[in-house]
Amino acid sequence: MAEIKIADAFAAHKAFIPFITCGDPDLPTTEEIVVKMVEAGADLVELGIPFSDPTAEGPVIQGANLRALTGGVTTDKIFDMVKDLRTKVSIPMVFMTYANVVYSYGMERFMTNAASAGVQGLILPDVPYEEKEEFAVPAKAHGLELVSLIAPTSHDRIRTIAKSAEGFVYCVSSLGVTGMRTEITTDVKAMVDLVKSENNIPCAIGFGISTPEQAADMAGKSDGAIVGSAIVKLCEKYGRDAVGPIYELVKSMADAVHEA
Repeated sequence: MAEIKIADAFAAHKAFIPFITCGDPDLPTTEEIVVKMVEAGADLVELGIPFSDPTAEGPVIQGANLRALTGGVTTDKIFDMVKDLRTKVSIPMVFMTYANVVYSYGMERFMTNAASAGVQGLILPDVPYEEKEEFAVPAKAHGLELVSLIAPTSHDRIRTIAKSAEGFVYCVSSLGVTGMRTEITTDVKAMVDLVKSENNIPCAIGFGISTPEQAADMAGKSDGAIVGSAIVKLCEKYGRDAVGPIYELVKSMADAVHEA
């Protein structure tokens, strides 16, 4: 298999990026969900490694973290699942987790095992730009890209963050935590334009996207759309039977994004 890069997700068209919490309801179901999401048109998958205090998350993803941890999921078990997934899917995958998860596992060990499991990058929403290097340097040494987040509040900082961004830039569409919103009022296009003026890097918009129409709208203003809570809500509702409903949702969203 040729080397997979995050940039591949954006090569053919706008990227649809779904998020799933690993181990909710269990790891075999997570694996099945990811395979079906790829079949449905996902271009890159964000895999959440559960954490007991996920500060950026709203109630839906917090609940998923709790269910996964209660079910006995560990970082090692997730690495094993990803290794297995890699034999079935060839799109880029990134881990989304928190600094504490990496610290408690051991920085070097985490980066080594994440790379050998077959992910391409890492998103750490609680690591501010000023502390990024501590994670970005060991990640890069193992061929992993640390994805930067920019928020509507970081106007002055967007240029600075964009300059050294790798993989893609995660544009946070709304203030507050993750979760579905009826409308997104932030001027995301201005954020994207600011990033592009510093660095020709793909920008994908996340936080609050819950319908194919919203996903297409956000992809029209950027290079892709990220959807988490709307998918995780189906895991909560259907448990092990969530694979079918998630396939349908991801297909409708991926189709809408690809046409944006």
